[in-house]
Amino acid sequence: MDIAQLRQTLEHDAVALVFMNVLLQQIGLPVPAVPTLLVAGSLAASPWALGRVLAAAIVASVIADAIWYAAGRRFGYRVLAGLCRLSINPASCVSQTEARFVRWGLSSLVVAKFVPGFSTVAPPIAGALRMARTGFLLAAAVGAGLWAGLALGAGWLMKETVQALIDGLEANAGRAVGVALGLAAVWLGWKLWQKYRFRRLQVPMVTPADLLAQIDAGVSPLILDLRGASMVAELGPIPVARVAEHDRLADALGDWPKDAPIVTLCACPEDAGAIQAARRLLGDGYLSVRALAGGYEAWLAAGGLDQPER
Repeated sequence: MDIAQLRQTLEHDAVALVFMNVLLQQIGLPVPAVPTLLVAGSLAASPWALGRVLAAAIVASVIADAIWYAAGRRFGYRVLAGLCRLSINPASCVSQTEARFVRWGLSSLVVAKFVPGFSTVAPPIAGALRMARTGFLLAAAVGAGLWAGLALGAGWLMKETVQALIDGLEANAGRAVGVALGLAAVWLGWKLWQKYRFRRLQVPMVTPADLLAQIDAGVSPLILDLRGASMVAELGPIPVARVAEHDRLADALGDWPKDAPIVTLCACPEDAGAIQAARRLLGDGYLSVRALAGGYEAWLAAGGLDQPER
């Protein structure tokens, strides 16, 4: 749909278009909603019309959030692992976002719409952590109202500017499309470069079999469990490991000597979270840090959970 069609449709049925656009975007499809909200705000004929569009955006956003919440509540950490696999940059593992969510609680849902990536993972995390449904829906509605309200309000207050921009885009449609495609290509190229660069990072690895052999021999390193709160709560802690957060590695390390061995473990695609934490610790001066190859699933398959608690 081009700019002229978008404006024409919004003039006739802004409520339905905004509802569908926001619903699809919040479910996770790459359909930008903010431009639609800006245009809808600029075309609103009255505060009443603006309020109807805002209500549609809030309802659509809450429906999408409720779907993700139910998925997280039903399937737990598997939903989060799936979202992590869909990420272009595996280093942005869900467990890191989850740790922030656990720390901020309900207030994180209010600001989630303004944080790229967080908007999608916050609802299933809330479900996986069994957040009260009423509190979740209320916080999700407040956050959606702020997000959509700011975009609609900006369009309403800057009607002339938005309409002039639309007219300019219509007059130079070919050039505008070319610029948009160019910017999208640059963004995608940058994300793919980040993924390529991440894969080239060299971090010492250890297999579950070798790690278990060291534990049996009495030479046990400090194992940092970076799986995330929802997965730890659902499957239980690893007896020989310390639960750790990416943003609070120092708290998990305590007074652990810098020359003593450390192993990082996660449940992320390509062991992304474990590698990232290991690199950070090596950069902080710890001399013997390795990431567990294959992560939690490999550890489980090797019988790691049979180890007695320290």
